[in-house]
Amino acid sequence: MEELVLALKNTLGKKGMQENDIGRLAEYIMSFFGYTDAVIDNRLTSEDRDVFYMLEEEGLVTTTEEEVHLKKGKMWRIHYWILKKDQIFRLAAIPEEKRPEEDELASIYERMSQEVWSSRGSSQAE
Repeated sequence: MEELVLALKNTLGKKGMQENDIGRLAEYIMSFFGYTDAVIDNRLTSEDRDVFYMLEEEGLVTTTEEEVHLKKGKMWRIHYWILKKDQIFRLAAIPEEKRPEEDELASIYERMSQEVWSSRGSSQAE
């Protein structure tokens, strides 16, 4: 749990997530994984899945699938979310002074409103 909190601080914390939100997110994540490395995708709600996609973008989880043949001859695909413990430990071990700083140019785009993006898209189409 401690390593997960540190890894989240070193990734999402650098993008502006508050420390108390990071703690809650870590508890939320661990409520799915517990003592295992994998979670079956069917267990997630669409909101849960959105969080997992965000975690995947940060390199903290990945996906895999398994194909199972049913007795009726059909194939069943089972999708899993895998906790990337090695990456979490690596991110948690980054010393404070060597943690990657937020990319200034990327942060400009993140702060732009949806209205700006929408107007940009319509002028490009003309």
